[in-house]
Amino acid sequence: MHKFGTVALIGPPNAGKSTLMNHYLGQKVAIVSPRPQTTRNRISGILSTDEAQVVFLDTPGIHQLRGKMNRFLLEAAWSALAGADVVVVLLDAALYSSKPHMLDKELKPLVRPVAETGRPVLVAVNKIDRVKDKAALLPLLARVGEMWPGAEIVPVSALKGQGADVLLSRVLDFIPEGPPMFPEDQLSTAPVRFMAAEIIREKLFYQLRQELPYTTAVEIEVWDEATREGMTVINAVIYTAQKSHKGMIIGKQGANLKKIGSEARLEIAELLGTKVHLELWVKVRDGWTEDPGFLRAMGLGE
Repeated sequence: MHKFGTVALIGPPNAGKSTLMNHYLGQKVAIVSPRPQTTRNRISGILSTDEAQVVFLDTPGIHQLRGKMNRFLLEAAWSALAGADVVVVLLDAALYSSKPHMLDKELKPLVRPVAETGRPVLVAVNKIDRVKDKAALLPLLARVGEMWPGAEIVPVSALKGQGADVLLSRVLDFIPEGPPMFPEDQLSTAPVRFMAAEIIREKLFYQLRQELPYTTAVEIEVWDEATREGMTVINAVIYTAQKSHKGMIIGKQGANLKKIGSEARLEIAELLGTKVHLELWVKVRDGWTEDPGFLRAMGLGE
C-alpha cells in the first residue's frame, strides 16, 4: 500500500511553516527569515519515502493587512486549502503563551475557512523550544482545542525537529492511498529560476533593515547555461518601490549589493550543482506593490 496526498501548511505570519517544510525535506526549498511575510507565493515541497509521497504546500501567512499585494498573498494561501487532503495549522507557541490576547485576533480569521474545507485538521503548536515555562502552554492548548474541536494538537519545534515525527505520522494517517506523482528525487514543483530569485530575496531580508525588504521584488532577466561551459550565467533585477531605497539596497560603495550577490551566488551554485556567475541590478518601480499586472508577473495571485 502506497499513499499520496497534499498537505496545506497554513497559519499567521512567522509561524514557522517554511521551516517545518524544509525540515521534512532535509534541505531548504522555501526561504526563511526572522521577519513575518517572507513567503509570498504558494510553494510546494515534495517528501518521498518508500511508503508515501507527500506534497506540502507552504503558504503566505494569514494576516489582516490591506493593499493589492496583501490581497494576492491571501488568495494564494486560501487557494491551497481547496486542493489539500490534510490541513496543518501552525501557530507560534512562544508568542501566544506570552501574549494570549493576540491568539483570538490572529487565529479567528482561520477558524471558519479551515473548518469549511471538511478536511482533517491538525494543529501544530510550534516553537515550543522557546517557551521556558511549559505550564504556560496549557491554556494555549485548551483555547486552540476550543477553536478546532476534534482536531489533534501536536506541540512541535520545527527548528529543532521536536515533535515533527509525531506530526508527520498523524499526517500520513490521513493521506489517501495512491501512487507517487513525482520522481522520488524531485523536491519541489517550483522552477529553479523561481528558487534562485527567492534565494536572492532571502539575502535581501537578512541584509536590509526595518520594512525595506517588503517593498522589494526579484526578477531573473537572463538565465544562460549554454554560453560558458560548466557555468550558469544569471542576471537578476531587484525592484524597489521607492527611489530613496535604491541607495540603501546598493549600500556604501556597493557593499550591500556585493554581499547579497556573493551569498546568493554560493547558495544558487549549491542548488544547481554548477558554477554560477551572478549579476544584480537595482531598479525603481514606483508603486509595484499595488500593480496587479506586475504582481502577477512576479508569480503572485492566481
